[in-house]
Amino acid sequence: MTTVTLQADIKAKWPLGQSSYSPGSPEELAIIGIDLLVKELGTQAAQAFIGQVFEKYPADHMGVGSVERE
Repeated sequence: MTTVTLQADIKAKWPLGQSSYSPGSPEELAIIGIDLLVKELGTQAAQAFIGQVFEKYPADHMGVGSVERE
């Protein structure tokens, strides 16, 4: 299985605060992105936005690093 690693420094600012993030994996980046979406859009709008992304993939989609077995 392929492992994706990230090297990123993310700085996010909004009127009442700011945060810095250094995700090291796609999972950590997703958590940061979802957190920021909820702060920006609210819970329901963020869920709807994320739902649009999942609509692109079949329910049984295997990631690039997954090995499909016959």
